[in-house]
Amino acid sequence: MILQNRVKPLPLQKLDAAIPRLPPQFRSLPKMKEDAKKQQQGYSGERKVDYFLDNLASMYTILRDVYLQDNSKNFQIDTGLIANHSIFIIDSKNYKGTITFNTTLKQLTRDDGKIEAGFEYPPTQVENQKFHLQNWLARHNLEHIPVKAYVAIADPSTIVKVDGDEEEIAKVVMHGAAVPQMITDKDHEAGRKGAKKLQDYQIGKMILRECGEFDIDMFKRYGVRPTDILPGVICPNCGLRGMERVYNGWGCKKCKCFSKNAHMKAIADYLLLVKDSITNKDCAWFLGKITRGTTTRILKTSGLLYDKQHRCWRKE
Repeated sequence: MILQNRVKPLPLQKLDAAIPRLPPQFRSLPKMKEDAKKQQQGYSGERKVDYFLDNLASMYTILRDVYLQDNSKNFQIDTGLIANHSIFIIDSKNYKGTITFNTTLKQLTRDDGKIEAGFEYPPTQVENQKFHLQNWLARHNLEHIPVKAYVAIADPSTIVKVDGDEEEIAKVVMHGAAVPQMITDKDHEAGRKGAKKLQDYQIGKMILRECGEFDIDMFKRYGVRPTDILPGVICPNCGLRGMERVYNGWGCKKCKCFSKNAHMKAIADYLLLVKDSITNKDCAWFLGKITRGTTTRILKTSGLLYDKQHRCWRKE
């Protein structure tokens, strides 16, 4: 059973919402675009690996985007899978081209045909996640549960090379398609060796209760203030900010696209980047100085809840 599905990470949601709403000359915009590209690549890789792990959903308990705390330190796990006798940590990596693991220097390099770049060493990263999860389990009197950690290479076309001990890397690194069989084999092996049968669903629910959501402070990271966010409804076709309100919808003066619901994305951007609630007045301004009556009709059909005490609209 999948207890927690994967959604687009909140930091990526914020970047995708903020980038089209900042002035072209905004100082941190190039860095934000670069970070958004990297995060999107990582998210896409996680979803590719999810495709293969879905085959195990009827057998085991799966949690995605696990975010827990160990001794005041937060740690993330791409996928936590609770099988019959063990917990498996799967860390997804999405690299293009050729990657080389140097087992002596504990370094990973990637050559995509244009540039060679260095990255954090995935086996060390996933071992750190394992260490923190074992500590977390021990604090919940579950230290007896075996934890195994692996690195999944999301793109099947990625060429994996090793400079040093190939066997060391082969034990923990594999392409995503090979992960389900590896998990079932390892779990059966643990059972044959006498490991106790786990109450996977109950353990999964326990982990889920303490799961948080990773977020970023846009001001601290990029210097983005709410006042930097530019208003306007963005055209879903050409990306122009500033669609005009026309009868029963929105019209783009650039590409002539018509949309009935383009304002929903604008409202979502406001709640994500500016404030977690929106008043009629702020909504009218942010959507492009529309009338009070139109604003009220839009908010009433937006799916938001009206807070009578503060006279504003919020998410459920």
